[in-house]
Amino acid sequence: MTVFDLTPPTDAQRETLIAGLSEEERRVLLHHGTEAPFCGVFLDNKLDGVYTCRLCGLPLFRSSAKFDSGTGWPSFFQPVDEAHVGRIRDSSYGMIRTEIVCARCQSHLGHVFPDGPPPTGERHCLNSVSLAFTPNGDALPDPLHRGGTEAQPAG
Repeated sequence: MTVFDLTPPTDAQRETLIAGLSEEERRVLLHHGTEAPFCGVFLDNKLDGVYTCRLCGLPLFRSSAKFDSGTGWPSFFQPVDEAHVGRIRDSSYGMIRTEIVCARCQSHLGHVFPDGPPPTGERHCLNSVSLAFTPNGDALPDPLHRGGTEAQPAG
């Protein structure tokens, strides 16, 4: 069970958050784009911490679940909490894949594939521009101003 408030942002909050995005972040997060492989800022990040949604700040993946998939995008074998990552059938580009989105704000994160390492066998392949990173020990972002009641997830 999640301890994070998954209530979507209000329309006004969403507009404010979107106003702070770069053109590339808008293309990926809002229009289901994909950044070029091997160029994302988090591909080679080895720091310990939590990856959060770039738009709403929801914790998505721990650095301890990150692995080098060789695909050119940051890859994780499991989310912080399954409730934080939505899954949508994606039949674009003549193939069937599973898109992953932030469960709170519905921002596009990437895709999940059934070829990852144990224990899940999954590879959550993410766009770096869909993410923000919080080092262990630092406060998580609170762009929705939910009162600081959310803390870094244990683990």
